[in-house]
Amino acid sequence: MNKTQNVKYKKLGRLSRSKGGDFAMVLFLTIFTAMMLLPLVYAVNMSLKSAGELWRFPPTIFAVNPTFKNYRDLFSLMSDTWVPMIRYIFNTLFITVVGTVGHIILASMAAYPLSKYKFPGSKTIFVIIRTSLMFSGAVLSIPNYLIMNTLHLIDSYAALILPAFSSTLGLYLMKQFMDQMVPMSLLESADLDGASEWVKFKKIVMPLVKPATATLLILETQRLWQTGATPYIYSEEKKTLSYALSQITTSGIARAGVGAAVSIVMLLPPLLVFIISQSNVIETMSTSGIKE
Repeated sequence: MNKTQNVKYKKLGRLSRSKGGDFAMVLFLTIFTAMMLLPLVYAVNMSLKSAGELWRFPPTIFAVNPTFKNYRDLFSLMSDTWVPMIRYIFNTLFITVVGTVGHIILASMAAYPLSKYKFPGSKTIFVIIRTSLMFSGAVLSIPNYLIMNTLHLIDSYAALILPAFSSTLGLYLMKQFMDQMVPMSLLESADLDGASEWVKFKKIVMPLVKPATATLLILETQRLWQTGATPYIYSEEKKTLSYALSQITTSGIARAGVGAAVSIVMLLPPLLVFIISQSNVIETMSTSGIKE
């Protein structure tokens, strides 16, 4: 394409775009974004309100006289707990990190043969996995307790981490994503080059399923970070931050402001993980995968 044709092409491209359509799209996205951010803005402003503003009617979205007193009261109460608050934070971080990483690794390794190889019972296994998604965590609490009790893992971190490893949501998500984004022709080409199954899984499959990995990271981090009082943990020094903070806010109306501050403290880590992972999802979704 010569210079004259290139200039003509650019002019036609500019003329074919509708400025009104672009403006309408930007306006729609702005309104939609504001609607999505409104609950977060409201929660932050609730944590910055004084006791008088919290119970004002009609309620206001923005704090008239913002104050950090609720956060100061929260940190003061946290410093007076019987078990040091840093212990609760460590427990939650350990359970969240190990449970999330382990779940992603095991779900990926189990989904790979289920997606790319046909073996006796593979369809039955996938039907069982798909059926298990219909059951909520409350239904599985008693079977999980019986299993953990049989394994003598009650009152240990493993009682919360092992059920996270075995969650079928990640296995289902990884399997479906590998079906779509990892073509057999790519794996067959790797076979011709003499690649082992581990090399194919590590060097080919896992880079292509980064969006699914990021999605699992978001879901599992949110779920495990907010794990509260469970029937598996009895020792106070092994309980989670969510449990400790819920105990602080059990005094009713008197600690309504502290409760609003607690909600922000529990929201921030999953939100940060979501923001980081979301950018990764958008980038990898636009570049990964080969369709047959």
